[in-house]
Amino acid sequence: MPRIAVLIVAAGKGERAGTELPKQYERLAGKPMLRRTVEAFAGYPVQVVIGAGQQELAAAALAGLDVPDPVTGGATRQESVRLGLHALGRDAPDFVLIHDAARPLVSRKVIADVVAALEAGADGALPMVAASDTLRRAGDNGQWTLVSRENLYRAQTPQGFGYAKITRAHHDHAGSEVTDDVALAELAGLKVQMVQGEEKNIKVTRKEDFAMAETLIGSDVRTASGYDVHKFKDGDHIWLCGLKIPHTHGLEGHSDADVGLHAITDALLGCIGEGDIGQHFPPTDERWRGAASWKFLEHAANLVAVKGGVISHVDVTIICERPKVGPHRDAMKAKIAEILKIEESRVSVKATTTEGLGFTGRREGIAAQAIATVRL
Repeated sequence: MPRIAVLIVAAGKGERAGTELPKQYERLAGKPMLRRTVEAFAGYPVQVVIGAGQQELAAAALAGLDVPDPVTGGATRQESVRLGLHALGRDAPDFVLIHDAARPLVSRKVIADVVAALEAGADGALPMVAASDTLRRAGDNGQWTLVSRENLYRAQTPQGFGYAKITRAHHDHAGSEVTDDVALAELAGLKVQMVQGEEKNIKVTRKEDFAMAETLIGSDVRTASGYDVHKFKDGDHIWLCGLKIPHTHGLEGHSDADVGLHAITDALLGCIGEGDIGQHFPPTDERWRGAASWKFLEHAANLVAVKGGVISHVDVTIICERPKVGPHRDAMKAKIAEILKIEESRVSVKATTTEGLGFTGRREGIAAQAIATVRL
């Protein structure tokens, strides 16, 4: 079996995207775009090439993935590719797939077709899509000239090559100004085979492309529930949804016994399959005695983020006869939103009684149930 490696070029500044960060590090449907691109090649050895000064951004985007440290690229894409190829030379593959970090939606079929062309003997392989729009060229006089679409194609990546051949082409034509690696391969006399690309394999270039890419990605929406109960004890206040509220009793618990935050924490952990609050903060662990429950909720939110998730909404219902939740509702929403770092409009706090029935009706304690929605 031939050895295949992937070189992902992520050294650009992405200025046309108009984003705060270089576009490859901006979140796309909850994940940094670079991470999505690397994950598209799961199962292949991947080498990423980044821009100077982007080490921390890259480390955050790639955290937890089995990839080597990124290589710092050069002033041009061509130079960045050459440096990436050099890094792969430590354990040189038979074939290399060179791919743009800004194409996170490449499919396994396109990747497989490029590999198949190389295995069949092609020097290189290029996925392309036929031009379908009407094309016009602007003239110096302000007039537009119609351009025939016949035999016009749009080039995509990954562009695949025999590793030794494309490395030699980069060495021999280092001073050439080309827009992609196929052009360089052709200068070196290599024969490149076209394979069918896909419209979905878009290059995210402008800010509006992010919205289009997110639409194409769709989303994995997960919903889970959480429930918690604490009984009353002697005291003069309780903690509820992050607020200290004066009351005739306190709530008994290993931590501060905030039933609202505990229920939301369990709901978020459920969305990502990470167990429950007791697994992360065991009541037998003295470190958490009297601990503020916002720490538990923040931990759950961080785990969601690490998995590339976005918290879409949380809803918590407090079940008790006293204290009254209504006067504190807005402050509770604000506090939960602050802890989760989401908009207040994505937080709902409700309250109900049990009409005097059960342990909450007898005012023996407080219960809370929560539902969270996470988009992965």
